[in-house]
Amino acid sequence: MPEASANIGVVGLAVMGSNLARNLASREGNKVAIFNRSYSKTEELVTAHPEAGFIPATNYAEFAASLQKPRTAIIMVKAGAGTDAVIEALTEVFEPGDIIVDGGNAYFPDTIRREKAVRETGINFVGAGISGGEEGALLGPSIMPGGSDESWVTLGPILKSIAAVAEGEPCVTHIGHDGAGHFVKMVHNGIEYADMQLIAEAYDLIRRGTGKTPAEIAEIFAEWNKGELESYLIEITAEVLRQIDQATGKPLVDVIVDQAGAKGTGAWTVQTALALGVPVSGIAEATFARSLSSHPEQRAVATALPGPDDEFIVDDHDAFIEDVRLALYASKIVAYSQGFDEIRAGAAEYDWNIDLGAVSKIWRGGCIIRAQFLNRIADAYADDADLPVLLTAPYFTEAITRAQSAWRRVVVAAAQAGIPAPAFSSSLSYYDGIRADRLPAALVQGQRDFFGAHTYKRIDKEGTFHTLWSGDRTEIEAEDTH
Repeated sequence: MPEASANIGVVGLAVMGSNLARNLASREGNKVAIFNRSYSKTEELVTAHPEAGFIPATNYAEFAASLQKPRTAIIMVKAGAGTDAVIEALTEVFEPGDIIVDGGNAYFPDTIRREKAVRETGINFVGAGISGGEEGALLGPSIMPGGSDESWVTLGPILKSIAAVAEGEPCVTHIGHDGAGHFVKMVHNGIEYADMQLIAEAYDLIRRGTGKTPAEIAEIFAEWNKGELESYLIEITAEVLRQIDQATGKPLVDVIVDQAGAKGTGAWTVQTALALGVPVSGIAEATFARSLSSHPEQRAVATALPGPDDEFIVDDHDAFIEDVRLALYASKIVAYSQGFDEIRAGAAEYDWNIDLGAVSKIWRGGCIIRAQFLNRIADAYADDADLPVLLTAPYFTEAITRAQSAWRRVVVAAAQAGIPAPAFSSSLSYYDGIRADRLPAALVQGQRDFFGAHTYKRIDKEGTFHTLWSGDRTEIEAEDTH
């Protein structure tokens, strides 16, 4: 058996796992044990990176023996049955006080289930969201770990050593117990869906409205990235739009099939929001937009459906582009506001003490949705930790005040031109809904009471009421109907 000299281990050596293991090994103080079900993967990594000083293992017993106590292992395998199999194998060779970390994109209810089961063995189980893709895993991701306070004592310094750093602070914090880390990572990905869809809609509107080429629009995005829209996604959008396909000489974006894939986290975000009663309309529309794009058989037969008669012509290109920029910024604020609403609701539902300001800070570096204005979100929660609606923080209120006229013009223009802009439109509808003095839900309650005796409340007196809708329309207190 190998000597117990490693302070951290990685199980699962596909690209993400290999890069994370290399990241760990490159940081002072870390000695990394590695294991993969197929030993050839382990050998490849050891051979390719002798400088890392990895301690390879051929089986779980060797892997456990190479780890110092409390043994700490990060699992980087495909979510689902594979994760459960690795957890079961590790619990057989680990002891009470040891730590198993699932670094994959697990669905948070699965993490809650796993944590409860593993806790009964005395072993700590941590669900950790890791964002940043392959590059982040290697150079420094944003990390969202859950788990027990005990596990954070050991795990915290290790994760801080490999996390991205933003303004001198490591992009990792202890999110909360059991499934909190994977919950926050799920919402992060939901916001990512919305952000990407909004950017795509902005590109589409500019291209159709001005006739500019992808390369010309790339320069617009590059310029936007110097201001309040500065973010990783805006930056890479410019790079994608600049890319020329070597085989055809066309812009690569024109060669790629217009069907967007999804791995589930967007749908989980929307499903969870529905269960919590939290409106995340921008995230939902972004998720549905991917679904719509992925049904070519329906789109093929629907091309003959009528659209606007008038051609979409923009007279002042510069003014239109600025309107789109402002609409993008306002809609982006809504997406983040809705995401943080869902995190707050999830924390209340599952009894997690989540620091929303700390979450915004760890998203400033390493992760896909890193953006300049996350500092403004952190400031907003620093001023008021119980801020009920992020949009009402002074910075964001001022930003939307500047943007709303342009936002409305863009949504109107898209509707009149027959250009789908579901994320822009739904974000504006949410904004108008949240600020409305009175909503038509009163009529919905009347309808519900009419067909199902679901009852309603009144604005002028306490109690719950039901109207006898047939006959003389008599209103009675609901308790008297039983």
